[in-house]
Amino acid sequence: MKNIVKKSVYIVAAIYFCFAVVSCESDFTDIDTNVITNTKFDTNEITLDITASNSPLEVLQTDNISRQINQYLLGVYASSDYEKIEASIVSQLNLEANLQVVDDADISDTTTVLTKIDTVFLKLPYPVALEDVSDATSDFEFDGIVGNPATPYTLNVYRSNTFLNNFNPSDPTKLNSYNSKDDFEKVGSPLNVQTDYPLSPSLNDTMFVVKRRMIDNTVVGMDTIKIFSSAASTNPIPFARIPLDEDLIEQLFLDKYEDAEFSSQDAFNDYFRGVILEATGTDGSLITYNFDTAITDLSPSIEVYYTNTVYTAGTTDTIKTVRKNNTFLLSGYRVNTFDMQDRTYPDNNEIKIQGAAGSEGEVTLFDETVLSTLRSNNWLINDASLTFYINQSADTASVPERLYLYKTDGDATSPVFSQIEDAVSEAAFGGIDGNLVRDSDGKVEKYTFKITDYLSDLVIGLTDYNPTLKIKAFNTSDIPTTDTIFRNFSWNPRAVTLLNNDPINGDKKAVLKISYSEKK
Repeated sequence: MKNIVKKSVYIVAAIYFCFAVVSCESDFTDIDTNVITNTKFDTNEITLDITASNSPLEVLQTDNISRQINQYLLGVYASSDYEKIEASIVSQLNLEANLQVVDDADISDTTTVLTKIDTVFLKLPYPVALEDVSDATSDFEFDGIVGNPATPYTLNVYRSNTFLNNFNPSDPTKLNSYNSKDDFEKVGSPLNVQTDYPLSPSLNDTMFVVKRRMIDNTVVGMDTIKIFSSAASTNPIPFARIPLDEDLIEQLFLDKYEDAEFSSQDAFNDYFRGVILEATGTDGSLITYNFDTAITDLSPSIEVYYTNTVYTAGTTDTIKTVRKNNTFLLSGYRVNTFDMQDRTYPDNNEIKIQGAAGSEGEVTLFDETVLSTLRSNNWLINDASLTFYINQSADTASVPERLYLYKTDGDATSPVFSQIEDAVSEAAFGGIDGNLVRDSDGKVEKYTFKITDYLSDLVIGLTDYNPTLKIKAFNTSDIPTTDTIFRNFSWNPRAVTLLNNDPINGDKKAVLKISYSEKK
């Protein structure tokens, strides 16, 4: 019913008004005709001043234990207007079934098999989109990259010594959780061949040739490695390839394939507890990687390529060479860590909104006195919106395409977050909106939130819960699915500077606009 109310279809709106406001007077009895002829109601609009301020974040839950989070942020980004982000990833590895360096068919009393590792590397497929969506052969562009990919940041890959437990060690009856500031213990030196590997994401990195070698380094063939988005595609997906220490991987992996450590996923998780992809540096770029794709080749992984040469026993006579490849997907439990450069923003006419563990906005619509006045007016709320203009003199290179609004009870120790009513009741019509609006010149201009049902419930007294609202950079996980609980995850690193309610902002100050109908 509220969807119709929002669109000001007067006949239904009036019926709703009669139902909700129990103090309706007798001359409302013929309300259908009166509203249609507009003889007893006026429609007006007011704007109310609000209070809006910065609300810096300290930590966020960033694991996938209690909720399936598929996207994780990796890289470095710095802006003079916001906090610098160094985003790293901790992940378990998936164990392939029946791992065996040498196949049973090649083992006999008359053969000798020698193994040569050809290459080992971390593979990170880049999220990309077609420049021309109507042409499947058009060039790719990075999908959602923040920063300058030409500026390298430092990447090191470590073996983790922290066991990622899905149950809370202090109370095994509860699920565990990890946050963006958690520390994870490293084992030894980096696994990458080149310590402090300089990673500059490039759209040109679409293939890699693996030289297959015998034990004496004789090249016996070449494999060209490309990945595609589908079996029909001829347009290869670009990917990062970070070479790893072959001798170390042989010792940690291949030499133990048939030992107890590789007998099951649980045994492997205890032996090799995961990898830490640690990004550091002064600047660079941030990319959100997808870890659960329908196509395995598009998932981040550690790739091991090796060649077995089968000889006649006691001789150097070659019977055959066998090319093999094992894939260890970065799968299981994962955690995103954010090393944010702490900043104290001035108390001025702005609000800083930054994703990851950056900063949110805090909004108070009105106090109890104003709410009491609104209720005494006996208004029918037709539309309510909250608009924030963008400070175009600040850094707008990577603004969020959408912001989100949610409720918090303000508890400092254990806050309770919940969805705005319109996020659920108006889901079929875009929920609370919050999408980026550009002006006629294409410049970023503002964000508007639709909160008609939320405000209507307050004004007509269906609820007395008038909490603080929070503004954040939108993530797809923000949208309600099965309940009205809001769960604050963030892998969106984008940032924007909004103008708050300070009068110095003039006609671009943040306001609450209400359209209402009232009895003449």
